[in-house]
Amino acid sequence: MSFSSSSSSSSVTPQYTVSDFDFELPPELIAQHPAPERSGSRLLDGRSDVPVDRVFRELPDLLNPGDLLVFNNTKVIKARMYGAKATGGSVEALIERVLPGTLEVWAHVRASKSPKPGAWIRFNEAFDAEVLGRCGPDGGMFHLRFPSDPFALLEQHGHVPLPPYIEHADEADDVRRYQTVFAREPGAVAAPTAALHFDEALLARMSERGIASAHVTLHVGAGTFQPVRVEHLSEHKMHSEWFEVPAETVAAVAACRARGGRVVAVGTTTLRALESAAQGGTLVAGARETEIFITPGFNFRVVDSLVTNFHLPKSTLMMLVSALAGHGRVMALYRHAIAQRYRFFSYGDAMLLQRAGD
Repeated sequence: MSFSSSSSSSSVTPQYTVSDFDFELPPELIAQHPAPERSGSRLLDGRSDVPVDRVFRELPDLLNPGDLLVFNNTKVIKARMYGAKATGGSVEALIERVLPGTLEVWAHVRASKSPKPGAWIRFNEAFDAEVLGRCGPDGGMFHLRFPSDPFALLEQHGHVPLPPYIEHADEADDVRRYQTVFAREPGAVAAPTAALHFDEALLARMSERGIASAHVTLHVGAGTFQPVRVEHLSEHKMHSEWFEVPAETVAAVAACRARGGRVVAVGTTTLRALESAAQGGTLVAGARETEIFITPGFNFRVVDSLVTNFHLPKSTLMMLVSALAGHGRVMALYRHAIAQRYRFFSYGDAMLLQRAGD
């Protein structure tokens, strides 16, 4: 199948529909808990025509000295809150974004009746938040004001925002395991899950092998779990996320290219940040919003290889990995993973992919 190539974030290939990214997944393959050891997860090596079943701790041997691993150093906040309106009605809130330098947040709010501007919500029987109004791209979220530092209040009173397909309430182990070992910048409501497989020992082995590392920050939003509700990709409105690519990372990518190394994105969020920052033709440092929608036909400017978990059927992330590695190959790898009983989604196993044609 021939693809058109474009650097436009809205460019899609008409011959693909959402149904092309569907697959049947046995429910028992959805991982409800992480593997006992981070680097003990399985790794499906999908770089060649024949998939190879490996263990994640083998990853350093699959990369070359001089390659560059780029991580997303976002930190998951305890963004799920439970409370009640003044009328007594129960409320569940997911804090999507803490507005910088303020006491204000954007939140998804579930209640029997939507709270009105000027209303108050008492969270965890501990503090009151004022409803300022509706907000977000489609007015689907609520603008709230907390009485003091939102990050501190969430850390004290919030819950780990586990994905909807994980069926247990958050536990003490989730506080540790639904977070990368290098998480630094608070703001995500979902973990950059491919990076959950890295532990300190594995990072040390990468360094010893001469594999460089760098980071970006992209605060993963709840939109990452939203289904695509249209059949034609060109009609889908992509959610927006904030990201930052430091100048040091731009320099690290340039140095990697100069020595003939490969840029390996750890996770789709890292890939999204890097490719968003290069939409003008070259990788540019800075912080901004991205609504980039990566589908087959996309012109990759930065990323050569990708470490990624297995994604939801018909999701934008299935489209992204298919854009990188090729639709046919990705679907074949998913069939192999299901047949071999790999564990899926956030707490599941991982894949190693390379850009099609490389």
